[in-house]
This record gives sequence, structure tokens and C-alpha cells, in this order.
Amino acid sequence: MDTLLAYWSRDELATNGILLLHLIGALATGILIGYERSYHGRVAGMRMYALVCVASTILTAICGFPQHWFAGLAPNVATADPTRVIQGVMTGVGFLGAGVIMKEGFTVRGLSTAASVWMTAAIGIVIGVGFYGAAIAATFLTLGTMVLLGRFEHVLPHEERVHLTLAFPADRAPGREELHETLGLQGFRILEASYHFCEHRNEMKYALVLQTLAAGRTDLLAGTLASASGASEFELSPARG
Repeated sequence: MDTLLAYWSRDELATNGILLLHLIGALATGILIGYERSYHGRVAGMRMYALVCVASTILTAICGFPQHWFAGLAPNVATADPTRVIQGVMTGVGFLGAGVIMKEGFTVRGLSTAASVWMTAAIGIVIGVGFYGAAIAATFLTLGTMVLLGRFEHVLPHEERVHLTLAFPADRAPGREELHETLGLQGFRILEASYHFCEHRNEMKYALVLQTLAAGRTDLLAGTLASASGASEFELSPARG
């Protein structure tokens, strides 16, 4: 009976109260960052971010109270190395973040989400060790990066890359030089090219990676291909990594 009561002693309850405050702060942080992802329609939403932040917080925070582990009944067993816990948490979250990264053709999606999940775990660790001011600052810096920096990034001059697949009847397929010239007039440069001949359909296919510095050219290229290219089929998609 005394062993059971030791888990509910005044010191143990006080320690649990401190840990509870850590968890509430971590939950609020995870929900705040997760809402930004959820708002933009990402698979990882508030629940995932909240759980990641809470888990990393509690695993770190308990390392600060090893004398209260097992109700203080096993003082020789209760030792803690927070750095090893932090290493394990960040490694585990790295695998979780990898699960939201998807490759679709030449496009890789989910990198920002994976990075933000990893950052949320780091913020949870900061909360766990008690640096509340730094955790609040990191939360708002993370939100600012995800919300504002993306908009600013689109305003700055940057290259655009697209993946273009073209299909032509074999007897009307243009040569490489003709492709370069036609696409050059549209403001695009061919970075990579592969060719495939389908004997069954008597068709020549081109898979191209294009680059342009002019914004809005992709829509114009799609219109040109649809109206006057002579292609029997084409597919135009972003090539992001």
C-alpha cells in the first residue's frame, strides 16, 4: 500500500503538474503549426503536429526529474541523459517526416511538410527543457517561414522547370533541332531529353525537361501545343524537387 501511495505523494503530484503545463504548451504549439498545413490541404494536419510536439516534449521533460521516476523508489535506477533522448526523438521524427514525402513524376511533394514536422519536434524538445521564450519565438518563426516566405519566394526572380511529354505520328515527328527552335521561341530551353518509339502505334514520344526564366510561360506553351504543334498528345507538368 505504501508503494502505491508513493506514486500519489505531494512531490509526485507537483512534478506531474509541471509536466502537464509542458504538455499543454506543446499541444497548443502543435495545433498552431498543424493548422497552417491543414489550411493548405496537406495530409499532415493538426492532430499529427500536436502529437509530435507533445511526444517530443514529454520524452524530454521527464529527463529533468529522474529523482521522481518510479515514485522515487528506485534512486539507483533513475538516471537520465537528455541528449540521448533528444537524438532518439529527432531520428524517429525523421522517419515520420519521410512518410509524407511523395514523388510524382519529376515533382517531389511534401518536403516542406516533412521539414515542418521535424521543426515541430525540435520545438517540443525546447519546451521540454523549459526554454519557453525560445519555443514561442521558434513557433512564430516557423509559421512566418511557412506562410510569408513562400509568398515572397514567388515574387523573386527564379527559374521555372516543367516536364513536357510530346507524342507525334512517326512520319511527322520533328527533329531535335526543330524542337529546340520551336521551344526557344516560346522562351524555353531543353535541359534533358529522352526519346521513345512505339512501333505498335507508329508513334514517336519525347520526354523533355524545360527551363524558363519568364513567369507565366507555361500557360502560353500549353495553348500553343494545343492549337498548332501538330502533336497527337502532350502532357505538361511542373518539375519540382
